[in-house]
Amino acid sequence: MNKSNGIKAHLPSRHVSQGPARAPHRSYYYAMGLAEHEIDQPFVGVATCWNEAAPCNIALSRQAQAVKLGVKSALGTPREFTTITVTDGIAMGHEGMRSSLASRDAIADTVELTMRGHCYDALVGLAGCDKSLPGMMMAMVRLNVPSVFIYGGSILPGRLNGRDVTVQDVFEAVGRHQSGTMSDAELAVLERVACPSAGACGGQFTANTMACVSEAIGLALPNSSGAPAPYESRDQYCEASGTAVMRLLDRNVRARDVVTRKSLENAARVVACTGGSTNAGLHLPAIAHEAGIEFDLFDVCEIFKETPYFVDLKPGGRFVAKDLYEAGGVPVVMKELRKIGLVHEDCITVSGRTIGEELDRVERNADGRVIHPVETPLSTTGGVVGLSGNLAPEGAIVKIAGMAREQIRFTGPANVFECEEDAFEAIKKRQYKEGDVIVIRNEGPAGGPGMREMLSTTAALSGQGMGKKVALITDGRFSGATRGFCVGHVGPEAAHGGPIALIRNGDMIEIDAIAGTLGVDVDDAEMAIRREAWEGPRRTIYSSGALWKYAQLVGPTRTGAVTHPGAASETHVYMDL
Repeated sequence: MNKSNGIKAHLPSRHVSQGPARAPHRSYYYAMGLAEHEIDQPFVGVATCWNEAAPCNIALSRQAQAVKLGVKSALGTPREFTTITVTDGIAMGHEGMRSSLASRDAIADTVELTMRGHCYDALVGLAGCDKSLPGMMMAMVRLNVPSVFIYGGSILPGRLNGRDVTVQDVFEAVGRHQSGTMSDAELAVLERVACPSAGACGGQFTANTMACVSEAIGLALPNSSGAPAPYESRDQYCEASGTAVMRLLDRNVRARDVVTRKSLENAARVVACTGGSTNAGLHLPAIAHEAGIEFDLFDVCEIFKETPYFVDLKPGGRFVAKDLYEAGGVPVVMKELRKIGLVHEDCITVSGRTIGEELDRVERNADGRVIHPVETPLSTTGGVVGLSGNLAPEGAIVKIAGMAREQIRFTGPANVFECEEDAFEAIKKRQYKEGDVIVIRNEGPAGGPGMREMLSTTAALSGQGMGKKVALITDGRFSGATRGFCVGHVGPEAAHGGPIALIRNGDMIEIDAIAGTLGVDVDDAEMAIRREAWEGPRRTIYSSGALWKYAQLVGPTRTGAVTHPGAASETHVYMDL
């Protein structure tokens, strides 16, 4: 009875379930209602980011039950656990946003620790909001266990005055309200109808961008990211994910067999052609880091530059995730990319088939409305562009999806703010001029700390009708919902002594998204004088706790703002201990 089991002879869970020495451990399993045969089966971690913080995560608990049914049907024993998530929509525009990016790494850390501590053999991860998606995928690649990712699904669009509305409209309405063009009553109506269901923000913001990445990179079943969260049909994808992870376990197909340099390139292509969030330029390098693959912001941006933009999604376009799903989803998008040779077809996926084999099964074609034919794209270059120059030696990133060619070059005087709050107050009071380049510094990963998103600030500008009349640059981030000419991820950040720390009011800044440059008209000699006079990083109020710890550990934005040495420094493999 409960002797070493052939199924588990080389699996981590043998350490907690097999042989006489593990009788105390088995007692705990019996206490939870497991039968002997369930203890003898492989243990599959079913990790969710369920919480009651926001609609993004509220459906994950139900979906996890469907995953567990799939695992059980394939003779595995699911072990459900939860981890944190910080939802950007709630954290936006105040001190809480400092927790957002740090939560990505905390999610990866806590999933890793749970899996290691309990010796689980495989992982199905469910995530709903921005940082929880890359965080969960980072954990999968870090552990290098058989893994399947599943997205909780997008929110349904609201309807007002005959048109679809999203939370982006509410953020921008705040700017209109501040400028006196929207009444209290109109704002109250909009905020009540914009978010009518469970699910993550519906545009091609960070959550849906990273959901598309999960399919393109091969960690999620084809088309599993598309169905909105309220659709009960999501449960079918969840159950299928549970059975899929057992197939991977049986074949010893691990996360790093799926996540390769080629699959990362596939994922970057899908971000580019859908006009996805600039945050992908942060998260793809972080996922690569977990696999020991060199793939930084410059690599991502080079792919963006070479990829046509042909999927018409908000915020630059007209449609939301539900519309993309109804048009055929990521498989149809990748089928279009394949037509021009921009897909690595030999990459394996968690379905057990290659990307090429999966695309061979896709019968639908571009609808010409949401997904345009790749031969007639919305623009010939991706919706996100990388920049570099004397203001950003380690790169920067800008989203140009939906912008006209004449709008993506900008030269103007710097209007410098030391933090987002100062900039937001100035914008509310109209203390800026048309033609300004608004500079917000000290908001990088270490300097913030936490690399906050600037959606409240950029939405206020758009709401005032100034989104196309000024530019904005920062060492912080932008939400996937940001519109306007907004440059983020400027590196090195101010806290690390980057040139952005030395800019002064009135310096002429030139941004050219066609040439891919970001420069300031200050010569090297003057910069050297300013550096000599620089008093060092701004002190923050975070001198203890999680954010202090994050600020000490976090690396450059260019390599994903990661907090540990990564797979390149590994000396063991978890699955083989």
